[in-house]
This record gives sequence, structure tokens and C-alpha cells, in this order.
Amino acid sequence: MQNTAQKLKSNSPLDEMSALLGDDMAQVNALIIENMQSDVKLIPKLAEYLISAGGKRIRPLLTLASTAVFDGPMDRAYHLAAAVEFIHTATLLHDDVVDLSEERRGKKAANLVFGNQASVLVGDFLFSKAFQMMVNAQSLDVLEILSNASAVIAQGEVLQLMTTNDINTDLPAYIEVIESKTAALFAASCEVGAVLSDQPQEKVHAMRTYGIALGNAFQIIDDALDYSADQKTLGKEIGDDFKEGKMTAPVIFALQDADADEMAFWQRTLARKDQSDKDFETALGYINAHNGLEKSITLARDYAKKAKDALNVLPDSDLKRLMRETVDFTISRNF
Repeated sequence: MQNTAQKLKSNSPLDEMSALLGDDMAQVNALIIENMQSDVKLIPKLAEYLISAGGKRIRPLLTLASTAVFDGPMDRAYHLAAAVEFIHTATLLHDDVVDLSEERRGKKAANLVFGNQASVLVGDFLFSKAFQMMVNAQSLDVLEILSNASAVIAQGEVLQLMTTNDINTDLPAYIEVIESKTAALFAASCEVGAVLSDQPQEKVHAMRTYGIALGNAFQIIDDALDYSADQKTLGKEIGDDFKEGKMTAPVIFALQDADADEMAFWQRTLARKDQSDKDFETALGYINAHNGLEKSITLARDYAKKAKDALNVLPDSDLKRLMRETVDFTISRNF
């Protein structure tokens, strides 16, 4: 791990964490490039198209941080961090096909460039490579954690499919969806570092709790941004969740106090997907009238507090500070 004195000035705690773990992250990136290669030329071409677009790399960073904070075996953590990024990338490829997405990370979605079939199959390839890298970490415990997370993520995607267009979806059902499809990988990313480092169960549980709470906060803010962000800044088209009829926190809060006319609007636009060009603006009006965005942010802050509280069992360090600041950054970000 790089010396603290070598840290670069950064715009966010993620930038600072990337600088602090720069040498380690370089090893992870090398493994990512190495493992996405294939004699089938379309596979590295499509994988590189999405991976090279960047992204926050928060999940592999958390794997490295959750190992380094315990002075754990970083060489074994590299394989897990790369595996985590492959799992995440595979789910993005599959999601964009299911959601008929047009943009990802500021670029045209891979399925529009290479086709749905190629995107699904390359996603499958990345999942397979992720499991190979998990084995290289030489721990049955971490293999169990990440394989369980992969299964939960798949279940979460199906759960989201079931709640889409269902305006009777309540807040607990929404939390179940995001805890499965998003927070499960955050939790596993953090938990494996503690397990690799042979930490007691109290600290393993704390790292998992941190990951779940951070992942929930992250996704709630992501869903709020779909109704509030600037498209160029966000890196994807805003209003996608509305167009697809996804039941997210801002809409659920607006529905809780909706009158008959508003319920008729949501029934038409979300349940029946009968939408016109001006309906998104109307949806924004109803959400704002019922403080849907503010309530969503409050909910995210509740999870943020749980995440930061979970870190109390860790000794003070630069990494602990950055992990706490990452939670705050997750709440305040605009992308």
C-alpha cells in the first residue's frame, strides 16, 4: 500500500482512497485486463468497451480497503477485487439488455453497439472469469461469500422485474429489491477483506453491515438522481426509471399521499406504461409536491448513519476515515 504521505490531493474520498491504494489498484487493473482477454475477439472488445468507460470502481476499492485496514494479504485481495468488478460489469451488461438502456457511463449502451446476444454472452463470460479469480484467492469462505452474493443479485433482478409497473409496491418491497441487486455486492466486497484478514466475527459482521448500509444508501441516491440530476453529469439518461415503470423511492413516497387524480396518473404512466412526452415533468411535479426526493435522501441518510456506526469497531486510520467520508460522499454526490 502506498505511504500516506504520498497521497494526492483529491476531489472526493474515492479519489483519495484510489491514491492511497494506487499501487494495489494498479495490480487489480492489470488482473482485469489480463482476465478479459480471449481468443474470441468480440469478448475483449465488448468487455473493454464498458470497462474502459470508467465508472467509480467503488466495489473493488472497498475490497482493497477492507483488507488493507486490517493489514491483510493484499496479493490475495487483488483477485477478489477484480472478481467483484467483473461481477458488477456482468450485471451491468445484463441489466442494459433487460432495461433496453440507451446509455451507460456517458456512452451508448454496449447492447446497442454489439447487440443483445453478445452483451448477455459476454456478461456470462465475465461471471465465469470472476469465479476463476475467486478460486485464486484460495479461500473457501470468500468463495462462499461472493458466490452467495452472485445468487442474491440475480434474485434481486428478478424481484425488480416483478415489482416493475406495480404501483402497489411498498417501501419494504423496494428495500428488498435494492438490498439484493445492489447492496449484496457492496456487502460481499467489504466482508471478504475482513475474512481474508482472519478477523473475529464481530469485525467481519461490522464490515458486512457497513457494505449493506452503504449499498442501500448508494442505490437510493442513484434512484433519486434519476428524477433530479443533469443527464450529462449523471452519465446516463435521466427519467429512465420512469419510462421503464420502475418502482423507486421517490415514486413510492409520492404514491403514499397521492389523491385520486395522481393515482390515475401513476396507474396510466407506470402500471400501463401509457406515457406522453410531458408525463415525466408531471411526475416530477407530483414527486416534489409530496417531498419524494427529500424523503428519499432522508432514508439514504438513515442507512448512511448505520454504515458509519458499523466502522466504530475499527481502529482509527486514514482508511477508516476515508470509508466514513465515502458514505457522506455517496449521499451528496450528483452522479
